[in-house]
Amino acid sequence: MNAKLQATLAGYRGYDRETQPDYLYPPYASTVKRAPHEPLLPLQATLSELTGPIFGFDRIRANDFDLTKQGNAPPIGERIVVTGRVLDGNGKPVPRTLVEIWQANSAGRYPHRRDTHNAPIDPNFYGAGRTMTDASGRYRFITIRPGEYPWRNHHNAWRPAHIHFSVFGASFLTRLVTQMYFPGDPLLEYDPMFMSIPDERARQRLVSAFDWEHTIPEQALGYRFDIVLRGRDETPTENPFA
Repeated sequence: MNAKLQATLAGYRGYDRETQPDYLYPPYASTVKRAPHEPLLPLQATLSELTGPIFGFDRIRANDFDLTKQGNAPPIGERIVVTGRVLDGNGKPVPRTLVEIWQANSAGRYPHRRDTHNAPIDPNFYGAGRTMTDASGRYRFITIRPGEYPWRNHHNAWRPAHIHFSVFGASFLTRLVTQMYFPGDPLLEYDPMFMSIPDERARQRLVSAFDWEHTIPEQALGYRFDIVLRGRDETPTENPFA
């Protein structure tokens, strides 16, 4: 790479540690085994990491955004619409970026062989979807409200209802993996994943808001969940070492 060009590449701003989950958070049991014991080493970003690879519409199928139409029949559960905008650190929209979700079914079970929860499997719910943001940075999914489920982290441990999100910005280095929760869930204050984020205001960024505008009459309630990739209002990530 041209040395002069390399020298002009701006690095990404570091995280505000109060707004992100701690790598080691003992109440979240798996972090005890997986959290790093030595300081992390920052890796210098080069032009290839900052500019690509990128994703195109050719990988997105017609019904990938609608998880209620991927099976042979409608899935069981309460239908919901989840919409929001992907924004950069300056509040500007991030257009044409890939947004992926995955979640449990309405009974709180994932369609995966390692999920041994004795809740029923819905053969018409695959639990994953993807879409691209539009020119305004907006995305939209139609799905069903996921159920809570036990997860054996501690005695009588239950995960709140949640949807996992993966968002890519301009490159792989701007990928953000996070979780969306639902307003008024009484399990949130007992959940170590949610509570591992030190700052209360940052935690609340993971809680969606009821959205009357995108509620479909007689069909589905709407929820809004905006995602900020960087900056003061950055959306907290999942703990990468959990």
